[in-house]
Amino acid sequence: MFISANVTYQIKIANFLSLLKNFNIFKVIQIRSLKDLQQCLSIINSLFIFTRHTMLNAQSLSKKYGNLEVLRNVSLKVNKGEIVSIIGPSGAGKSTLLHILSGLDQPDTGTVLINNTNLYNLSSSKQAVFRNKQLGFVFQFHHLLPEFSAIENVAVPLWISGVNKKQGLAKAKELLSIVGLQNRMDNKPSEMSGGEQQRVAIARALINEPAILMADEPTGNLDSQNAQAIHELFLSLRAQLNQTIIMITHNDDLAAMTDRTLMMKDGCIVDEVNNNNEK
Repeated sequence: MFISANVTYQIKIANFLSLLKNFNIFKVIQIRSLKDLQQCLSIINSLFIFTRHTMLNAQSLSKKYGNLEVLRNVSLKVNKGEIVSIIGPSGAGKSTLLHILSGLDQPDTGTVLINNTNLYNLSSSKQAVFRNKQLGFVFQFHHLLPEFSAIENVAVPLWISGVNKKQGLAKAKELLSIVGLQNRMDNKPSEMSGGEQQRVAIARALINEPAILMADEPTGNLDSQNAQAIHELFLSLRAQLNQTIIMITHNDDLAAMTDRTLMMKDGCIVDEVNNNNEK
C-alpha cells in the first residue's frame, strides 16, 4: 500500500471484527506516514487481543491409568472463534486431553474453565447438563441413526431437550444448509457418502449452539478430498458462526489450516505453532 505523506487518512475503529461491539469505541487516527500506519495497526491489534474472550482455560491437567501417566501437567487456553488442532503420535494423550477438556473423563489434578464455568466444580448431573448445552462432539465415526433422515438426525438433540418437532426440524434445516446439504435433507445415512454423513454429524453437533465444538479425528475415515472439504467447512463455520473448535488430527497439512497447532508427546504439549504467522 502506498501512502502519501500529504494525505490524511481517517480510520474509524468501530465493532472491529464484531468483537468490539460491547465497547463504545470511536477513534480517529491521523495517518500521514508509514510510521503512523504501523502505530495504527498496533493499536488495532492491541484492541483485538484485549477484547478476545477466553472460551477455554485448562491448567495443570494430569491423568494416570494405574501406573501409566497419560497427561503430565498440561495447560492451554483457547479463545472464542479460534480453531486449535492437536497433533502427535498415537499414545501421546490427545484423546485423553480432549475427553478431560469436555468432561467425558476426570483429571487427577488440574482445572478446566469453559466460558468461565469450572467444569469440575459441578456435580455429575450438572456436568452432563452443561456438556449437552455448551459442547458439541464430532468423532471419527458419525454415529448417525440409520432409520432417520439427515434432517431428523440433526434435530434429535433438540427433541430430546424438549423442543417441539416443528421447531427442531426448522433449525436442523438451517444447519444442514450451512454445511452444504440443503439438497440431501430427506436422505438416510445409507444414501449418503462418507463425507456427507460427517457433515450431518457436524450439523447435529451444532444444533444446541455449543460454546465449543470438540472434534476427535473427524476426517479419519475420509479420503483426502473429503477430509480437505471437512476442514474447509470448519473454517466456514468459524467465519459464519464465530464457532470455537478444538480438533485432533493426524494430518499435518490439515492441521496447518487451523489457527494454532499443539504438538503432544508423552502426555505433554511439547510445541505450539501459530499457523496464522506461517501463512
